[in-house]
Amino acid sequence: MKVLIRLAACLAALLSTKLHAAQPAKEPIIGMYVHTHWPYNYPYAARTWGLEDWRGYLTGLKELGYNTVLFWPLVETMPRHLTPSDEAHLQKISQVIDFARNELNLRFYLVLCPNLVADDAVAGQAEFEHRHFFHSDLRIDPRNKAAVDEMLARRAEALRPLAKADGVVIIDSDPGGYPGSTNREFVDLLVAHRQMLDTLRPGIELVYWMHAGWPAYSRFYATANFKRGTESEFREVLGLLKEKNPEPWSLANNLPAATSLGLQERVVNFRYGQIEQEPQFPFTNFWEEKAFKGGADRAPRGIVGNAQSHILQLPNTLAFARGARGQTLDEGDFAVFAEKLVPGHGTLIAQAWRALASKDPADQDAMASKLAAIETTHLKGGDLQGLIFRDPSRFVTDLRMQLTVAAAYARLLQADRQKAPLLKPLADFLAAVRPWQERTGYQNQWKWPDLKRILADLNQPETNAVLEPELLAQTPFGRVKEGYAHKEKQTTRLIEAMTAVIKRLSEEGK
Repeated sequence: MKVLIRLAACLAALLSTKLHAAQPAKEPIIGMYVHTHWPYNYPYAARTWGLEDWRGYLTGLKELGYNTVLFWPLVETMPRHLTPSDEAHLQKISQVIDFARNELNLRFYLVLCPNLVADDAVAGQAEFEHRHFFHSDLRIDPRNKAAVDEMLARRAEALRPLAKADGVVIIDSDPGGYPGSTNREFVDLLVAHRQMLDTLRPGIELVYWMHAGWPAYSRFYATANFKRGTESEFREVLGLLKEKNPEPWSLANNLPAATSLGLQERVVNFRYGQIEQEPQFPFTNFWEEKAFKGGADRAPRGIVGNAQSHILQLPNTLAFARGARGQTLDEGDFAVFAEKLVPGHGTLIAQAWRALASKDPADQDAMASKLAAIETTHLKGGDLQGLIFRDPSRFVTDLRMQLTVAAAYARLLQADRQKAPLLKPLADFLAAVRPWQERTGYQNQWKWPDLKRILADLNQPETNAVLEPELLAQTPFGRVKEGYAHKEKQTTRLIEAMTAVIKRLSEEGK
């Protein structure tokens, strides 16, 4: 009987593959990656979204022209015995997939790391929404068949409620890799995932996300020195994957390498960081030209952008979509878009977005005052209010608080350029940024290069210890993991350290 069941499953997979190959090509992908690595507050972190939040956000994406969603369900952090919060999360995402595919006709893909599982003893102590990734992960040696089989069994169980997804995207690095591991072992992992996915639902598309390269991260873990993979390594892995041919499958990125092997029609571009970098301290970007050009950089199968704090990155979300759709983009488009978020205030909101990027503290203060004047009025949401979770008051308050932070930061940079005393502008910046950090709850790495440079120049022990922590692990692999874990809570520790520095220097009269 087991043989018959297995034969039936193989026949179903073959039929599904043939049907997949025979179908006419769908419209090119215009996708948004919903990134979920870091635990922070609702509604800024996608981990915290409820079903109605998802409905509003996806409906808004659809209106802007997106037709595909990628989502990282973070099964890598889930213990073997799922917590109630893990189970609730998976059931919610199952409903999200149904809504996306059946009501909006959006394609929905899941994202996985290739060889990570949860450290059960750690992961089980935290609810899903609050679990820190690099405090609770273990890397699996792809040469250890028993460990790989156990990982795949755990993944199959977690992914079962999500098997209606169109595909599964597996990245080759960041995080992924193992000291000394090879491209051939990575391809074996992809093929093993193909076989596992066929047990859930034949026909789930497997997407290889070419990022830094599996050998590159394997060397990183072996030496603690990072260098991106070589083009010969990317061509090697594609050749091996082409030979295995785990249909249905496709590729993300590196169109030149794919073209050299006749695989170009399988490629979608992931234009990472064109809407928002990650990890990023939650802050609205206004990169109209960068986001627009990123969206326009399509491969044969389409284009995907990414964000971390999605409801803060609306101007770039618009710009990316317009680039992907071959439309134009001018200043008026942002006002028209904002008017559909909060009717009657579109022009003001568009001006506020632009002011965030201006580096002019007087302009930023003026815009913050204008937003404060409408903040307590009865604001109504417009046709695209789902993108702000039907809460225009919170949206306007967020903008006003960010402008206050931006103005204080601009004054700190001015003082630094003028070689003026930094204690007061640093204290003013801290007073502005602390309420915003507490509102968002973000803890991870804070990548504001000028801030890091200013604090390094101050050369104070409290901030030095946060920016350059002493790593105690004895092996390169251990130091990489320890470094990642330190960064999980860098922002809160840095704010505490700046507070201590300001207090001590003030008491010393400096």
